[in-house]
Amino acid sequence: MFHDLLDLLYPRICNSCETPLLKNEKVLCTRCLHALPIAFAHLEKDNVIEQIFYGRIPVENATSLLLFEKKGMVQKLIHNLKYRGHEEVGEFLGDWLGAELENLPTFREISAVVPVPLHKTKLRKRGYNQVEKFGRALAEKLNVPYIDDVLVKRSGSGTQTLKKRLARWGTLDETFVLEQPEKLENSHVLLVDDLVTTGATLEACAHQLLQLKGMKISIATMAYTH
Repeated sequence: MFHDLLDLLYPRICNSCETPLLKNEKVLCTRCLHALPIAFAHLEKDNVIEQIFYGRIPVENATSLLLFEKKGMVQKLIHNLKYRGHEEVGEFLGDWLGAELENLPTFREISAVVPVPLHKTKLRKRGYNQVEKFGRALAEKLNVPYIDDVLVKRSGSGTQTLKKRLARWGTLDETFVLEQPEKLENSHVLLVDDLVTTGATLEACAHQLLQLKGMKISIATMAYTH
């Protein structure tokens, strides 16, 4: 009764088409859910995420759940997550991807999930790291800890979206630092982010983590773009 009243006063709507959700629907209506461009990169013979990092950093396994297309459904999902406070999107995508990965032998060796961090100024402004719910959901599915206090972003570098990779390279490595590094020594970390494009940010994070003794890295993102 209480939930019915809440739905009446504050109707839950689809994060894509914005129609009211039915009781058994979460985040997306059934129609939009079935229309999502699913990537499941870990199932592809030519894993596009692994190819992005080939020759740049050693990656054990890599995957992305969805394909990001400009003005498409995935862009709206991630926009709602990052800028409209819809943290349930991250949890929904993490649960979904986690359910796919938890029974795969290649991901059973993961010992911790680590998010790409936000600078504390941006974290204060936004109020949350958009990757947190996604990472925590993955960690729960994989039955490993979620550790967000070792890899830290030291200085705000502004938006990277419109900067070319060659122009921004050389500053990213200096942006991320390690605190309490002993917490992750001899670990196989699943490094997570919302979107991978050039891979420069994830690469910079990986370079820092790979300084640790016995470190192995796998990567998982909500989406990737061509």
